[in-house]
Amino acid sequence: MEADGFGHQSFPELKNDTFLRAAWGEETDYTPVWCMRQAGRYLPEFRETRAAQDFFSTCRSPEACCELTLQALGLEVTMVPGKGPSFPEPLREERDLERLRDPAVVASELGYVFQAITLTRQRLAGRVPLIGFAGAPWTLMTYMVEGGSSSTMAQAKRWLYQRPQASHQLLHILTDALVPYLVGQVAAGAQALQLFESHAGHLGPQLFNKFALPYICDVAKRVKAGLREAGLAQVPMIIFAKDGHFALEELAQAGYEVVGIDWTVTPKKARERVGKTVTLQGNLDPCALYASEEEIGRLVQQMLDDFGPQRYIANLGHGLYPDMDPEHVGAFVDAVHRHSRLLRQN
Repeated sequence: MEADGFGHQSFPELKNDTFLRAAWGEETDYTPVWCMRQAGRYLPEFRETRAAQDFFSTCRSPEACCELTLQALGLEVTMVPGKGPSFPEPLREERDLERLRDPAVVASELGYVFQAITLTRQRLAGRVPLIGFAGAPWTLMTYMVEGGSSSTMAQAKRWLYQRPQASHQLLHILTDALVPYLVGQVAAGAQALQLFESHAGHLGPQLFNKFALPYICDVAKRVKAGLREAGLAQVPMIIFAKDGHFALEELAQAGYEVVGIDWTVTPKKARERVGKTVTLQGNLDPCALYASEEEIGRLVQQMLDDFGPQRYIANLGHGLYPDMDPEHVGAFVDAVHRHSRLLRQN
C-alpha cells in the first residue's frame, strides 16, 4: 500500500463526490442515494456463502459495527441466526463494569476492520465514497445490558433509573472507545462517518437528553478534534437516531453535518424543525420496496418533492430487510436519480 509523506494511505481519485457534496451542504446536479444494510444479511450471494461458517470469520467488515466495538471491549459476542448479536454474559451489576477492557486499546483490537476499510476503498477505485459506521453509546449500552435485542429495553432503562452514575460511567467508557475507532476508520479510508442511535425511540425526551444526546455530541466534537490532531481532513458526519423524532432540533445542533430521519417523520416538518444548516437524509419506508416498481417510482417522486432538491441525501428510513428484491432496490435508486434531475430543471 502506498502512503503519502505523512504516513497516510493514498487512494484512487474519487470520481463521484455527489454524496459528499450534499453532506457538506453544497449544490448537486442530482440527489445522491444509498441504502443501509449489512451485505452479509441482505445480498443472496453473501448469505449462501456464509451459511455454514461463523459470522465473524466472513463478515469482519465495517458494517458489523456494534458487535465489533463491544467484542473489543472484552464482551463475548455470538451471532444467533435470524436474531443477530447475542452476549452470553451481559452486564447485570455495577461491578460488571470492571470486566471491561480499557477503551484505549479498542482501536488496536480492531485492526482487521481498518484493513477491510482500506481494501474496500482500494477496490471501489473511486467509483463512490466509502462510509464508516459505529453504534452510538446508548445503543451499545443496550446490547451490553440486555444481552442482545429487546422489545422494551427494560433492563437497560432500569440502569438509567436505578444506577444513573454507573450508566454515565459506562457511556463514558463507550465514548472513549468510539472516538479512536472512528478516527481510525477515516485514517483507513472512510470518507464519511455515520453514528447509529438505533434505540433512541426507547427513550423519551428527558432520558434522551440526559443519557444519549451528550454522548452523541461528544463523539462528534472529539472525532473532529482527533482528525485535526492526526493531520487528517475532516469528513462529513451523519447522526441517525431511529424514532428520535422528538429530538430533531437537538440533533441538528449536535455537531453533525447530516441528520438521518426515519419514515415516521414528515419531510417538510423535519426541514422546518432542523433549519437550513444541516443536510437531511432519509426516509422512505423500507417496506415500500415490497411495492411494484411503478409504485416505488411514485413514492420516490413524492419524497423528493417533499424534501426539495438541495441539502438532501435520499435513503430508506431504516435498513433493507433480508427478503427484499435487489431489482426493487435498483428501481428505488434509479427513481431517485431520474426524478431528482427532473426536479432541478423546473
